[in-house]
Order: sequence, then structure tokens, then C-alpha cells
Amino acid sequence: MATTDLPIAEEISDAPPPAPASGAHLAYAGASRVVTAGKAATVEMFGNLDRPPVRFDATVKNPLRFREALSALYGVIGSDYRYAPKDRTQYIAYLRLKRDAAPLGVWHAQQAYFAWMLRNDPNALAILDPVVSVHPDQITFEVFGKDESTYACLAFKKDGFTDAGASATGTTNIDFSDALYASVQQIRGYRETRLALGHDGAKPTPEGRGPVLEKKLQVPDSWLRGFLQVQSAATLPFDHVQLSPMDLYNVLRHLRMNGDRKGKKRGLRFELVPAQQPRIVAEPWETVFTTTADVFRGKAARLVRVWGRRRLMTVKRLLPFVQSVDVYLLGSGLPSFWVFRCDDITLTLGMTGFTSANWSSALGFDLLLPRNTQDGEPTKKVVAYLAEKHSATPKELSQQTGIRGAALVEAVQVGCQNGELMYDIANGVYRHRPLTAKPLDLARLQFRNAREKVAHDLLTRSRAVRITGENRIAGVGLELTGTVAVAEDKRDYRPQMVLADEGQVRKVTCTCAPFRKHGIKAGPCVHLIALRLAFAEKESKKAKSDDAVKFETRAFAKRDGEVERVVQISLERDKVKYRWGLSGQPMRLQTMRFNTEDAARRAYFAKLADLDTKGYLDAIAE
Repeated sequence: MATTDLPIAEEISDAPPPAPASGAHLAYAGASRVVTAGKAATVEMFGNLDRPPVRFDATVKNPLRFREALSALYGVIGSDYRYAPKDRTQYIAYLRLKRDAAPLGVWHAQQAYFAWMLRNDPNALAILDPVVSVHPDQITFEVFGKDESTYACLAFKKDGFTDAGASATGTTNIDFSDALYASVQQIRGYRETRLALGHDGAKPTPEGRGPVLEKKLQVPDSWLRGFLQVQSAATLPFDHVQLSPMDLYNVLRHLRMNGDRKGKKRGLRFELVPAQQPRIVAEPWETVFTTTADVFRGKAARLVRVWGRRRLMTVKRLLPFVQSVDVYLLGSGLPSFWVFRCDDITLTLGMTGFTSANWSSALGFDLLLPRNTQDGEPTKKVVAYLAEKHSATPKELSQQTGIRGAALVEAVQVGCQNGELMYDIANGVYRHRPLTAKPLDLARLQFRNAREKVAHDLLTRSRAVRITGENRIAGVGLELTGTVAVAEDKRDYRPQMVLADEGQVRKVTCTCAPFRKHGIKAGPCVHLIALRLAFAEKESKKAKSDDAVKFETRAFAKRDGEVERVVQISLERDKVKYRWGLSGQPMRLQTMRFNTEDAARRAYFAKLADLDTKGYLDAIAE
């Protein structure tokens, strides 16, 4: 990685710079709509004229299920669960706009509103339209939430249609507006409903193509990067849990009837024990839901905590049609994928739970994926094969391309991150899907922002980032202290943070001027990011041999009816600290000191084995 030529203080200013964005031009032959005539309705979806034509025309077998699936998809497109503090500035501006627009006509008032939105919130209308792919076996709609935390893939199998006309495979964008959503609500079960994807719309004139609907957007790079990262996360190892629709209904009903508590945990905790029914615990009420579908078929017990549970509300309209729910858990604090199966319709939700306050977990997640931004020969070979065959399982890819093992995994992950491929986790196949008409500028999408880029640069320098202290605080987390030496600034900085067991940041501080002036209102400073990356790198390189362990802390939990017992064991050279008690209550402490480090290590692992035999679950993701 090239070293920056500018001093750190000059490259990263105190004030947050404007978010970088990529230009996108979308052109449609008309606005998508639902045309109703008598007992027949046609859903006309116009494709992007700047991309190769994609076409599919057929009659929908189940119009009601089709309507509710599109409505759930629309709920994800505009979803924004970011915290918005109370601010009367925009409200006062709205009142002023309303007063000024009162004497205007409807059209002029609309133009005044859009002009105001462009000046005050330019990203409000800057979200890319759904990406639609027509494959030989299904049609998929991919979207990404406005708050960059929810990915959705809606798939319609060809078996769900009849009287199919001519079709053309490929990938395009479709115009999916508020007007289309409103017209979709007019679909009724007694009407014959037909899907016309890639409708021609206005016929070309002798001078060229007819009037078109154009959208010139500035799509934030962070949004585009998040879309690629979340989708490629589906290629990581996971634990599979199967739920019944009633299990999910019970959880959603509890969330709807109980509001979140300020300052308390807001996750869903999965307690997974081999050959037993999985349990879901809603925090902070500690309400336990024992699932009624299949037992957990993993080889080891797991305790996985996920976030973003309120985003599951987007499927409430589709839930009456859902036949089964598959949950794929990557680990505590990592994205989770929820697959809702409705016969010939499948909706996949990928939820990260990453927010501005949870940037630490996002950094740790990035390190799990390859950082290569170039298409190597293995990736090119896989992309070429899928471009011809459209879809393939990992086994078929290995047989046809000759790429096996870790090389194949990295090749498909790079292809997903580069926007050339997608992983259909619901069917276990990879598909060819170019995200944009033009190749992406991968270099600018490699990092979230300039601070993260500089932090990675510092990490490559010899002894520039050092972890000087690790202190485990019972019931709180791990306190990290580091030193970051910046040659350009001719000084050392001292960042410090407290990490919870799942990677969330509880408390941070730094001696740099930007932090003293703004805190983390504009995001973490370079030195905090560098410290978090250094710790993640250290953990990933930790030897698996028991002889190499000198400092380690493990947390365990066991449920006894409605009571949860927790245990925390820490190895600190020649000492072993054993803490135990009930969840949410002060824990008792026992400290054992040994004559040698080897004796302490043997006692530590003996305690771990004893807890495993007693049925305790590891509460910290590996």
C-alpha cells in the first residue's frame, strides 16, 4: 500500500469531509406502473436503457403473494433505522417552505419541494433502483436499505408463472417508485395479473429513441461498498437454524408489544445446542422462545447474538404466506441472513446491525473478507464460466474451472466484492450478476473513508501501532491501550477503548486534537481505528496451540428454566480468575495463583473442559 505524502493532520481535517459518491445515470422508457383493465392487470416494469435489454413476460399464478412480496421489498428500499436526534431546524425550514409554497400550484409546489430536498438532503433521493436479474430458473430483485444495514433479495421461480412469452436473460435496473408501490396495492386475487419486465414503453422516433425518464444520481460510495460487502458475506461459514413461521411471529409480536429500553441490550440471542431445539432470547427482557422446527444439527454448542431485529418487521405482510424460515448465523456481531420461503417465492434478508456507534464490529467484519481489489486469473475464470452457465454450485465450479479449496473461496468472494457475482444463499449457488453497467472503481471502494485508509497505512509501518495494555474488566469488557507513532506529525498518540465481548465499543478516548475537539461525532479518529485493526490482526494471528496462550478470557452461559447462569474464566500468565453468578447480577470472584505458567494453563483448559461437559455455551464468538 502506498504511503501517504501528506501529514496526517493535514490529510484528515477536523471537520468531517463530504461523503464521496459515484455518479449513476439511469434511463427508462417510462415510469413503472400497474395497468388495470377489467379483470386483468399488467405490472409493467421498465428496464434501464443504458444496459443490455432484459425481458420476461408471464402470468402470475398467485397475485396476492406476488403483491405482498413486492411490498416487503419496497419496505427494505426506503428503510432507515439510523438514530435521528431531535432537531427543530428542518421542521422550521419545512414550515417556511410550506408558507412560501402555499400560493403556488401543485406542480410548482412539488418542484419547490424537490429543490429544497436537493439543497438540504441530497442523499434522500440518491438510492440506486433495484437490480433485477433474469436467469433461466428464476427472476431476482436485489435492493439495499438507505441506512446501509439491510440487504434483500427477492426471487420468483419460473414455476410461479404461466403462459410465459419470449424472455432475455441478463441484469438491469428497474424504476421502483412510490407510485409503483401504490399501484401494486391495487392487485387483487380475482384479477389475472401479468408481469411484463423490460417493457418497451415509448417507441423510438426517427430522430432516436422516444421520451425517456432519466435519473442522474450521486450514489454514496459507502452505500455501494456496503451492498457489495454484505452480499459477499453470505460466502462465509455459518450455523444454520430452521424456524417455523409461528416462531418468528412470536418474536415479532413481543418486539411490537415492548419498546426498546434506553441503554440496554437490543439483540436476539440464539442458544444452539446440538440435537436440541434452538432457543431465541429477546434482550433486555430475557424472554425465551423455544423454537418448534428442526433441532440444531451443528457439531458444537453455540451462543450467537445478532442485531437489527426491528428490520424483520419489513416481512410482516409476507409472513402469512411464509412456509419456513432459515436463519444463517455467521457469528456474534456479524451479519445474519434470514431466508423466508413461500413456495415459489423466496425473500432473503441480510442484516448487519452496523451503525455509526458500532464501527468496531464493522472493521472486524471487513477483515474476514479478502482486500484484493483486482480480478485475478481464478476470479476471471469463475466469472467467465458463470457468465455462460448463469449459475453453479461450489462443487460444479470446482469441477469445471479446476480451482479448489481456499483458492476457489477467495475467487468467488473477490467476484462478489467486485460486483460481478452474487451468492444465492437460499439455493446454495453462485450467479453471474454485474451490479452496474460500467466496471466499478474498486480502488475508491476499498476503504470506508480517508481515516480508515490512513489507519491501514499506519498499520503497515514497522512498530507504528502498538498495543501497550489489555485489561479485562469483569462485566464490562476488554480495555485496550495503545500507542500510535505518526512520523508526519512528529509525535505519538495514545488511543484507548473498551470492547464488549461481541466487539461493540463501550468507551473511547484519544490524545489527538480531532478527538479532543469533536469526540467521535464525525466518526472515530485515525488512531482509534488503527488500534482496533491492530487488535483484530493480533487475534487472527494468535497461535492455536495451547502452549502459546498466556492471556485469554472466555465467557460461558447456561440456561436453567428462566434463569441464566454465567461464568467467566481468565488466564493471566500464572493466575486463573474464575467468576460466576446469575446474568445481570454481580458476579463472585475466585483467583488462583500457580507456581508456573504451565500449571496455570493446564488448570485453565481443565476448567474449560469441565464447563463444556456441564452443558455451558461459549458466549464469545471465535
